[in-house]
Amino acid sequence: MEFLKLAKERYSVRQYSNKPVEEEKLAMVLEAGRVAPTAANKQPQRIFVLKTVDEIKKLHECTRYDFHSPIVLIIAYDKSVSWKRKYDAHDGGEIDASIVTTHMMLQAWELGLGTCWVGSFDPVKVKELFAFPETFEPVALFPLGYPSSDAKPIPLHYSRNALLEGVNLFTK
Repeated sequence: MEFLKLAKERYSVRQYSNKPVEEEKLAMVLEAGRVAPTAANKQPQRIFVLKTVDEIKKLHECTRYDFHSPIVLIIAYDKSVSWKRKYDAHDGGEIDASIVTTHMMLQAWELGLGTCWVGSFDPVKVKELFAFPETFEPVALFPLGYPSSDAKPIPLHYSRNALLEGVNLFTK
């Protein structure tokens, strides 16, 4: 699929079918995250794959947004590995994890799978329930699966600002 077409057609899926995700497709989604660029190639992303009903049910203590998907990925980063900017020690881990998540999101769509980036969750509870090491920071929950036959984008999905509303062109 042409990239810009894929980027325009992809939407956040909030209704999933019961069809299981093939292991090969899950592996391709995870590979897209593995090869995503990260600051100084530190690769601080840590991805947790939840595939059982019990694992996903645990998430209900952290969020209500799993949308009954067959798989949920927890995307985190390791603060002990992530790049820090020398000028102010800003931690690039959240940016890296976001780039990784975006790569996986677009790969999933190309494979016919839907995703929804969930940022509304209790990170402290996620770390506790899934026994994250002290240095791991969760960034996103990521339901993954086949969209249900009645899945559709929310109306605001098609609302986009004009290009020059978000781009500043510096001219002499």
